Amino acid sequence: MAHLFSLRSVTAEDDAFLFELYASTRPDIASLGLGDAQRGALLRIQWLAQRQGYLARYPHGEHQLVLVEGHPAGRLWVAHEPAELRLVDLSLLPTHRGAGVGTALLRVLQEQAARAGTPLRLSVAQDNPARRLYARLGFMPVAAGAESALDPYLALEWSPSPRED
Repeated sequence: MAHLFSLRSVTAEDDAFLFELYASTRPDIASLGLGDAQRGALLRIQWLAQRQGYLARYPHGEHQLVLVEGHPAGRLWVAHEPAELRLVDLSLLPTHRGAGVGTALLRVLQEQAARAGTPLRLSVAQDNPARRLYARLGFMPVAAGAESALDPYLALEWSPSPRED
């Protein structure tokens, strides 16, 4: 399968791009009516908090830049846990959404999970349009308690088919 992308490890030099990418995923902040400086400060605080949260929760996760034709197009953060392959974050710039890159990345992760014999799990915002992509690729909601109706995120899982010997 020919891939539409390549991956490389994130470095400190990627911070400006990663901030731009994060900001592109937060149109809700633009609707707050803040000035440019206030909006930028709020986005930077949230971006740094997200990164610190991911590092704390998945200290051994792989944080990679997604490159399309050699240019930064997004990021992929994955944690290989004993009982699961966890998609921590997959973000693409708006110009690369809907072009097959996300689908190709998810299929690669599904192949990795199948080889490891573990489920591929992720959380997605309830209102995220990517939910359609996840459903198309066979991700199913994980059963949760009654309090989950108020949760802005939905836990999804894709499980490999049982191997036939």
